[in-house]
Amino acid sequence: MKHLASLMLTLGIALAPSAVHAQDAWPTRAVTLIVPYGAGGYTDLIGRMTASFVEKELGKSVVVENRVGGGGIVGTGAVARSAPDGYTFCVCSVGAISVVPFAQGQKVGYDPVRDLIPVSILSTISQAVVVKKALPINSMADLVAHAKANPGKLNYGSSGLAGLTHYAVELFQSRTGTKMNHIPYKTGAQGVLAIVSGEVDFAFANMTDALPQIEAGTVRSLAVTSRGRSPYFPDLPSVHESISPEFVVETWNGLMAPAKTPERIVRRMSEVLMKMADDPEVKKTMIKAGANTVRTTPEAYAKQIQDEIAQWKPLLAEIAEKKH
Repeated sequence: MKHLASLMLTLGIALAPSAVHAQDAWPTRAVTLIVPYGAGGYTDLIGRMTASFVEKELGKSVVVENRVGGGGIVGTGAVARSAPDGYTFCVCSVGAISVVPFAQGQKVGYDPVRDLIPVSILSTISQAVVVKKALPINSMADLVAHAKANPGKLNYGSSGLAGLTHYAVELFQSRTGTKMNHIPYKTGAQGVLAIVSGEVDFAFANMTDALPQIEAGTVRSLAVTSRGRSPYFPDLPSVHESISPEFVVETWNGLMAPAKTPERIVRRMSEVLMKMADDPEVKKTMIKAGANTVRTTPEAYAKQIQDEIAQWKPLLAEIAEKKH
């Protein structure tokens, strides 16, 4: 917009006051939040909660549209190709932004850095490292030592092939020089229940899936994967502090807009979302789900994505190399 104004002034054309007023009036109609996952899931919950809050703050309708497919790729790509007018946003997730687009041979149809603008992170979920209670493992150091003493004998569960709970363990193996067997499940909850039943030995599970079993005492918790400690279990160390520096894995949902969306709209929406992060009712809903609210500027969000890409891209190349 600044470039356009400069060009028009150079040509001796004044911007009409009515046009300026129209630009400042955003939004003048309904805003759409595209959720790239099915109705009823965690991301859908976050999307609908966000829509309700934003609607109250902006005074215009905010519609949630579920566009399912490709592990979030279909809906994310739809937003990347949308008009950058401030009326379409994506309730994006880490997998479709920082991980999957950088897997060798993967064609997603969009560049997450070039085609989308970060607005604000909505929620984060750390993973919890949990093991079956029958194992003589009480710390991350124990886990590494046991894995090295028994190469290829430990089985770990995940929420599915190429998901973040799978790649987290792949990253951990790469960092620690260990080798374990992957057993994918359809959901993260099933992967954790497999630890309880003894089908698998451990998992790097989303807190939303691990929390009920940790509280019930059916699994042993060793650490969390966030940079800092979890408010749910402040006595648990992070993997980052205990065994593998700079090992940080978090699932997040965040609002992103098509590239070239006006900066003033991105800023305004970010302000609303940072206000939402402080709302007591929103915090209460997040806590029930095992998640955290976050106050994130567009710049901080963009840096986090860049840091994540720097972490995952070499690992994905390493995994691809092993397949050949």
